[in-house]
Amino acid sequence: MNKSILITGCSTGIGYHVAKQLSQRGYQVFATTRKAEDVARLNNEGLNSFQLDLDNSESIQLATDWVLEQTNGKLYALFNNGAYGQPGAIEDLSREVLREQLETNLLGWHELTCKLLPVMRQQGEGRIIQNSSVLGLITMKFRGAYNTSKFALEGYSDTLRQELDGTGIHVSLIEPGPVRSEFRANAYAKFLANINIENSPFRSTYEGVISRLSNTDPKKEDPFTLGPEAVLKRVIHALESKRPQPRYYVTTPTYLLGWLKRFVSTRVLDRILIKASGSENS
Repeated sequence: MNKSILITGCSTGIGYHVAKQLSQRGYQVFATTRKAEDVARLNNEGLNSFQLDLDNSESIQLATDWVLEQTNGKLYALFNNGAYGQPGAIEDLSREVLREQLETNLLGWHELTCKLLPVMRQQGEGRIIQNSSVLGLITMKFRGAYNTSKFALEGYSDTLRQELDGTGIHVSLIEPGPVRSEFRANAYAKFLANINIENSPFRSTYEGVISRLSNTDPKKEDPFTLGPEAVLKRVIHALESKRPQPRYYVTTPTYLLGWLKRFVSTRVLDRILIKASGSENS
């Protein structure tokens, strides 16, 4: 294979699984992660890893320089995956907390992408794969920051795809629903750190949010939850198809909610999503 790919957010979950499997498939994988201890662990496991903090421009530049040095100035693909979810009602989000969500989930991806696009333009080919979410198609209560970042990513990626038409560089969005990872645990930590529960008008409702986020019992997970291999399958198609799809749905909820988004009114969809959010937080 010998094609190179830079992946962000490889410490656990989707990024980790995709990095390991693509490496076994023959790709030259550059698996980046935010924490130095995770870099050391991944290197010990045989992956080629480097530290990349999407909130830090210097870190993005250093990682870019490292990858291009390893590949003699070439890179076939970028899988933007590193992200987190900030739970909480919109009116409980400070400007700084919302800014932090966008810095990691959108602006860091933008900066990294723009540093690599000239390389792909020069070689006349490339693949940019964006790990979005079903929450880039529809919204659910108490996920406003994450919804915002993923809706923005959808528009960003559609625009980028149009602007790169004819360059040989393809842009694809992957839109998972529930996938087994550390995402929920990380979201719970952000919720406790950044949401003032005691002074919120949603104080009583947050009991359900805490119950959902703190749940570690696999028997109580969403019945439609899939493993990260479901995302890997779409990543491989986006990398290897001559005509990669603009969007790849992953999990039954994404297909169902994507269909509802197209064919029912906003009012009806709101009622469905409000009810779904209520049952999930109870």
